[in-house]
Amino acid sequence: MSSKVENSDSPLPDFERLPRHVAIIMDGNGRWAKKKLMNRVKGHEQGAETVRMVVRTTRELGVPFLTLYAFSTENWQRPKAEVMALMTLLKRFLVNEKKEMLENDIRLNVIGQTERLPDDVKAAMNHTMEATAQGRKMTLTLALSYGGREELVRAFRKMAHRVADHTLDPELIDESVISQHLYTATMPDPDLMIRTSGEVRISNFLLWQLAYAEMAFTPKLWPDFSKEDYIQILKDFGDRERRFGKTGDQLE
Repeated sequence: MSSKVENSDSPLPDFERLPRHVAIIMDGNGRWAKKKLMNRVKGHEQGAETVRMVVRTTRELGVPFLTLYAFSTENWQRPKAEVMALMTLLKRFLVNEKKEMLENDIRLNVIGQTERLPDDVKAAMNHTMEATAQGRKMTLTLALSYGGREELVRAFRKMAHRVADHTLDPELIDESVISQHLYTATMPDPDLMIRTSGEVRISNFLLWQLAYAEMAFTPKLWPDFSKEDYIQILKDFGDRERRFGKTGDQLE
């Protein structure tokens, strides 16, 4: 990343309406590399550059929450060499981007089964999270070893223990109580979910939180996803009418 987000290479347009929380499924690194006859790891390396661009642009626009699906619970099934390479890239990102996060008042947050991560990655993650804990302008959340169904099972288990301990009345369990037991308890639900690579599914990502999110799917592979692509999706979001069950007349 550049040292300051304000040093962006091109001015950003004015937006009438921006999402408060953007969530992104970053898909297509491996296919990008295959198309170019490269090792899949090269695709992940190039994808890391797109991550930097998206974080920078999100911060510059003033969107306060960005969540990136970086590594799913299912990704542990990939070839061991690829998983190890991904962990190396992740550690590099956590170490190298700390300085800019601090300079730009960005707080790092991580959700998922972080206990499954290698010790050196956990150490880098915890160090950067602690260093950026006072960030107030934007929260960057990385979903690492994350699965939406696992998150819900974890939440229901916690509530069941509380019911058994008589610290939670089952009759009082509602949507708000469930949300309070999720990894994302301190964040608003995403307003916009973006997925690259042409796949049209959410792949076990934020199953509860995406209930009312606007969806945007692009055929662009993640390493090819540009600042202009991102801005266009944000513009399109501003043109959408979000009714939440009401009629358009009611909103007017």
